[in-house]
Amino acid sequence: MSPAEVTNISSHGIWMLIDTKEMFLAFEHFPWFQDASIKKILHVEMPSENHLYWPELDIDLDVNSILYPENYPLVSQQQIEH
Repeated sequence: MSPAEVTNISSHGIWMLIDTKEMFLAFEHFPWFQDASIKKILHVEMPSENHLYWPELDIDLDVNSILYPENYPLVSQQQIEH
């Protein structure tokens, strides 16, 4: 098993297992994933301890931005359609 794995995708976001921690990436905070294909979301790599990378989407995330999104206010200026 990879150190990072997408375990579920819902209409609200993505559930991931990173090492032994389950984490949720809400589309509200990570809107780049909302219109991406499931195949592209599932293809996640972990090139270093706190670094996630989706090569087909060209998205890099620090794991801390998932754990503490309030510390990363400039996540995106993109508006989400409800």
